[in-house]
Amino acid sequence: MTGYGKAEAVLESGKLIIEIRTLNGKNADINIKSQLIPKEKELEVRQMLADSLKRGTIDLFCTFDSGAQKSKEIDKAAVKACMDQLRSLLSSQNTDTVTEAFLLQSAIRLCESPDARKTDTVSLEEWPVVEAALKEALSKVNEYRSKEGAVLYKDVTSRIALILSLYDEVEKLEGERITAVREKLGKALDDLAAKPDPSRFEQELIFYLEKYDINEEKVRLRQHCKYFMDTIDGEPAPGKKLGFIIQEMGREINTTGSKANHADIQKLVVRMKDELEKIREQSMNIL
Repeated sequence: MTGYGKAEAVLESGKLIIEIRTLNGKNADINIKSQLIPKEKELEVRQMLADSLKRGTIDLFCTFDSGAQKSKEIDKAAVKACMDQLRSLLSSQNTDTVTEAFLLQSAIRLCESPDARKTDTVSLEEWPVVEAALKEALSKVNEYRSKEGAVLYKDVTSRIALILSLYDEVEKLEGERITAVREKLGKALDDLAAKPDPSRFEQELIFYLEKYDINEEKVRLRQHCKYFMDTIDGEPAPGKKLGFIIQEMGREINTTGSKANHADIQKLVVRMKDELEKIREQSMNIL
């Protein structure tokens, strides 16, 4: 959900530059970092941002450029008030010598201070122009997101395919695993010089191997992978749902690892976990 968009609104008093930046987030966290938006329009702007961008940390910046040829108007009332306070302060300190030069220097500093200038504001009459620029910036953010989304789609879907191929490798090792378990138990009985009843031994072996059967995990994981692909292909904003599907995929992979009882299968499980974690990280950036 990372995105950036910029647009400009040309007004009579100058140029308003609108910038929108978005980062990952579970909900729509909207921050209007400007006092140039009229208070009457702030709720409308927030709703516009939420409707268009859905979720994420959304920052709106507005800066005013009055042009190099036009200086900002000094707020004379603010300057006079500051000068009066300064005189009052000097009088309370029993300072008798307040020169015109000192007052002139103070006035120059005050005039250069942003607090001593009138703040540029957008009037309601100018709002249609600003609104059009805001929509343009939103369109650019969504265009940015779409390009990033195409890259993310290719990455996460390729990792899903890799997880499925790794599970195919697990399947190939199942027969070897059962043979290894059988040999391990037989060797343990030989070491104990025990001679169990062959039919009873087979029954116990089958019962033992059933505890390590991963057929259910295979079926569920493949179904979760299919659901993941159906969701990412079929829904306009699948991000939150994908998070739940990834959680279920992780549960099946972890159970496979706990039942593996085979070194090579454990290695494949570790690789699947690594791929799933990368998918989880990338899913946080999917709308």
